[in-house]
Amino acid sequence: MKTMSSAKPAPVPSGSADSKAVQSGEARSSAVMAAGTLVSRFLGFAKTWMLAAALGLGSTVNDTFINANNLPNLIFLLVAGGVFNAVLVPQIIKASKSPDKGADYISRLLTLAVLVLLVLTLLVTLLAPSVIQLTTQGYSPQQKALAVSFAFWCLPQIFFYGLYALLTQVLNAHGAFGPAMWAPIINNIVAIAGLGMFIAIMGANAANPHTIDNWGSFQTILVAGFSTIGVVAQTAILLIPVFRLRLGLRPRFGWRGVGLGHAAKLSVWTLATAAVGQLAFLYVMRIATIPGTERLRLQQAGDPAAASIPGNAVLEVASQLYLLPHSIIALSLATVLFNRMTRASQDGDRAALRSALSHGLRTMAVATVFGALALFALAGPLGMFFSGNVRQDGVMLAQTLTILALSTPFMSANFMMSRVFYANEDARTPFFIQLVLAMVNVAAAFAIQFLPFDHIIFAIAILYTGGNILSVIVSAIFLRRLLGHLDGPRIASSYIRMGYAALGSALAGAVALWLLGSYSPDGFAWSDRIAALVTIVVVGPVMLAAYFLLLKLFRVTELEDLLQPLLGRLRRRRAAEPGTEAGSEALAEGTTEVRRAPERATISVDTGLIPRISGEFDAASFRAGPDIREEDSFPYGRPAGPEGGYLPAEDLPSTALGGLGRGDVPLPGRRTYQGPAGHNPYFPFSRKKKK
Repeated sequence: MKTMSSAKPAPVPSGSADSKAVQSGEARSSAVMAAGTLVSRFLGFAKTWMLAAALGLGSTVNDTFINANNLPNLIFLLVAGGVFNAVLVPQIIKASKSPDKGADYISRLLTLAVLVLLVLTLLVTLLAPSVIQLTTQGYSPQQKALAVSFAFWCLPQIFFYGLYALLTQVLNAHGAFGPAMWAPIINNIVAIAGLGMFIAIMGANAANPHTIDNWGSFQTILVAGFSTIGVVAQTAILLIPVFRLRLGLRPRFGWRGVGLGHAAKLSVWTLATAAVGQLAFLYVMRIATIPGTERLRLQQAGDPAAASIPGNAVLEVASQLYLLPHSIIALSLATVLFNRMTRASQDGDRAALRSALSHGLRTMAVATVFGALALFALAGPLGMFFSGNVRQDGVMLAQTLTILALSTPFMSANFMMSRVFYANEDARTPFFIQLVLAMVNVAAAFAIQFLPFDHIIFAIAILYTGGNILSVIVSAIFLRRLLGHLDGPRIASSYIRMGYAALGSALAGAVALWLLGSYSPDGFAWSDRIAALVTIVVVGPVMLAAYFLLLKLFRVTELEDLLQPLLGRLRRRRAAEPGTEAGSEALAEGTTEVRRAPERATISVDTGLIPRISGEFDAASFRAGPDIREEDSFPYGRPAGPEGGYLPAEDLPSTALGGLGRGDVPLPGRRTYQGPAGHNPYFPFSRKKKK
């Protein structure tokens, strides 16, 4: 890649052509992130399928394991996740620009973090019985003993989640991004291997039901033990590329002058937002454990009504399915557009900020609106496929998924809207929005526990759907004060046309499903899991083809923006060939083909503004985007940071335009000042500083 001296700043683009080039770079960046997420999600669903086959989707053992296996992620996010994202990660990125590449600083930071994580993990693991008591409701002594057994195996994951987050950012800060993308895949492969051994040795649940009464320690090792080994492998694999950086990392003590105390003070609103969101989620998950306890009581009493009570495993699988369009498209696009929003905010350009938000909302809706209707239409076959071959479990999963599916566009829209607050360096407004949502969730969950047991999981799904819709409304109210207006007519027009197209594709899918007997209890789609998969494979492309056709008919131009990374690649290659006509024209105009590095995707600042339904650890939350320290990577010239990179000048006052907080409050974690990089007086560097 061509580099430029500091005396020769990168040209500032002007005109629509340059604007399209920037948007094309953003689309390519989001496509790369989406591709990695897609592989990881695919293996995640394979693991979910294997878990249902091994334990049964509607079994008490599965409910108990999922609750225990979600605890490490939830506790890490509650106690340390916000600190890692808002405080430690920016410090690592800043230190990497020092003469010693941050070796001394990062060594001290890793030493401190490892010690804190060890103490936290040991303390929580030793208190496993109390943790289970606080996060469950109504467990019998036998079920509680099994939950504690699972917890002892799963809670050590807290340490490895934290270490994984730190190692990922060390790699990202030095331009190594591939390992963090593939590490979670290894995690899933190890977990799948353990479940495969379980099925091979102990038998699948359909043929050999696994209950609390016949459960043993060897079974716990194969399920919970391999789950933890997968997290260990995910973290350990990152040590190889970290060692290859040759930073000379080693244990270093003495943390005076690290600057974390000041950073934490600036990050108080971000940390509070994370804490409020996770505490509310933990309470809702506590209520979600109630149906499983009643189902176990009915099973022991021989009551057939037990089969019709969904547990938290059903909610977990439905959540993973419903989050798919958001995690593949919306999350990636929002992360990349965050850079564009930040530039607009720093320039005080409300129109550009509004344009970035509008572009993001409309582009991601192409996928999320279709995803909502597709999940709704295919809920039956999807339920049967992940049911563990038990039709009643498949029905309950399908019912839960239909409730969650239609709120997919709202969840993604709210996530995109929240990026505006953080780009505008306003961390207080998200806190107050989260506080409102948390109070609604806790109050509603308290009331839900008094419903009939077979309605509780469905009611929680309704709660999340209502929360997604409410969050969009509340966020829009605050954003109107900030931006004046939200480009509402244009956004509404796009969503309506996409909605018509998605509805048409759903009708086409409904016809195909009817032909395959999906609406009959004895139909082909409900005969077994293979038939359900065949139905999905056949009907899915039919719906997608109908959707694309109707998008063209309704002239939805956002489709081209979403597909640009795929369709534009061949055109770019042809234009770059010197022997082609397009290439000759480009050279004749005096232009050169410059390969721009994708924009750096900042760390995730998803602090729970939307309800975190799935407890699965989201590795993307701790994966930054590609390095953009080369000057020709900046479409708008050099950033404000004195050392380069994507961080703005640490000691400059905030350029926030307003919100509930003061305009001079810096964004927590992005402007934590600790002096010039590489010149901390408390850290004597072993290497010579570059002059």
